[in-house]
Amino acid sequence: METVIEIKNVTMKFRLSRDKVDSLKEYFIRLAKRQLHYDVFSALDGIDLSVQKGDILGIVGLNGSGKSTLLKLIAGIMRPTRGTVTRIGAVSPLIELGAGFDRDLTARENVFLNGAVLGFSRKQMAEKYDSIIEFAELEGFQDVPIKNFSSGMTARLGFSIATTIEPEILIVDEILGVGDFKFRKKSEQRIQDLIKGGTTVLIVSHSLNQIKKLCSRVVWIEKGKKIMDGATREVCAAYEAGAGNAVVDGVVVGAEAAAERAKATAGNPADAATVGGGVPDAPSPGTETP
Repeated sequence: METVIEIKNVTMKFRLSRDKVDSLKEYFIRLAKRQLHYDVFSALDGIDLSVQKGDILGIVGLNGSGKSTLLKLIAGIMRPTRGTVTRIGAVSPLIELGAGFDRDLTARENVFLNGAVLGFSRKQMAEKYDSIIEFAELEGFQDVPIKNFSSGMTARLGFSIATTIEPEILIVDEILGVGDFKFRKKSEQRIQDLIKGGTTVLIVSHSLNQIKKLCSRVVWIEKGKKIMDGATREVCAAYEAGAGNAVVDGVVVGAEAAAERAKATAGNPADAATVGGGVPDAPSPGTETP
């Protein structure tokens, strides 16, 4: 099988400022006086991952574990602090609602704008325009600025654009959880059609049922470290049993040990912080550490 994504020893660190800096001038003054204070947060630590052409890879983990950061590195939105990310093929990322949209432009105008961002020509978008609008269920809103759209309408439009012209690599971050049950069913069917056509798909979702339904392989990430990589049901079962307990004092203890720790702390929540029974939400990242 052809490898289309190769991640080698990837670490991603962010600087979290301790000080409130209100202007660029103040920033440079503090920088010159060496008065900038910050903490370093490691969002990912030594990640190795290989994805083959046609894989449907699910990524699971608690909030703040580094899942979305990993997808942004794969999509090329950010560069790692250390390590390499190699991609072969065009990538269509569905990572944030409205990414690539101009909220003052209409749905019609944003179809062509977003298509250009994804690397499609105006001719390609014109040929697919009607099917994009139809799938997004926006026939009556084509000339309405998307700033007046609900989050679900924006998500439908973004998903429709990214998947109408079959991408070689599709990255989906929680987008399938947006919208009503009817659209979620349509989205899952569209993903299945892409899979049959050979598209490589990476999915981040907190819905394990969705992961089990769509993915042939799953990676479990916790506190920026890869805990387990394997068959969907095995990894999901281990994740459900041991989530929040697989990394203790920065050291990976493994899936089986995590499950045992979870059982041991289940009856005594007060001890959870001591033995690693929970993962706090990561603070908002700041400036990338060079």
